Amino acid sequence: MQLDVFNTLWKNYTLQNPSAQAVHDLFTQEGEQVINDHIAFRTFDDPRMNIAVLSKKFIKLGYVPKGEYKFEDKHLNAIHLEHPTIENAPRVFISELILSEFSEEFQKTVKRRLNSVGNAYYADPDLIYKGSVWGKPSYADYQFLRKESEYAAWLYIHGFRANHFTVSINALKRYNTIEKVNQFIKDKGYEMNTTGGEIKGTPEKFLQQSSTLAEMIEMEFEEGIYEVPACFYEFAIRYPDESGQLFSGFIAANANKIFDSTNFRTV
Repeated sequence: MQLDVFNTLWKNYTLQNPSAQAVHDLFTQEGEQVINDHIAFRTFDDPRMNIAVLSKKFIKLGYVPKGEYKFEDKHLNAIHLEHPTIENAPRVFISELILSEFSEEFQKTVKRRLNSVGNAYYADPDLIYKGSVWGKPSYADYQFLRKESEYAAWLYIHGFRANHFTVSINALKRYNTIEKVNQFIKDKGYEMNTTGGEIKGTPEKFLQQSSTLAEMIEMEFEEGIYEVPACFYEFAIRYPDESGQLFSGFIAANANKIFDSTNFRTV
């Protein structure tokens, strides 16, 4: 099956973030069919690993780029890709941090990490599965990067992996609104991302999204073991646009707030 790539990504994602599997199972236990609306990746705009590099795996599978997005305040570019023929194939959202828009010390810290391995690591066609290829991170560097970009700090420690998967609310029967989904998740004890409100977007913009807060996991740093945010689970409902077809793209204002699901927090 040519989309086995998603099974591998899901396995890595749920191994690190067991709460995602638990949430998935909550829906299936209710008789729901869980279809993945999209997955997302983060990277740097370094030409060894930028959007063009991470896209290759999906383009080879027949995916085509569909939308481009810019996030001024987070200093990100992004694209999304879709598969034109496979029904229910997940959309793929890939964003990249624009390094040149940050301080000199910030750029040096990131580049030191990126240059700590040979370019052959980045040429690996399976880079999207590799996670952190750079060895044990520095907690001091992680906290330093956080001051300018939570996104960069997350990427510095987690590397290349699916940042989130997304339940398609359109495919759910009982929990067929975003309000019902959010209540169901909260009733089961999961915390939601409330940046800009629990629900991002409106039916008038054709897309509404919500997400859990990233799972907190223990990670080994050079200085010892610390708790850090890992990945989260998203929920999305799409509405028909002016053409009568379900809107298939993304809304930058929504995504901008969803990014905050991985912000550092103390628990």
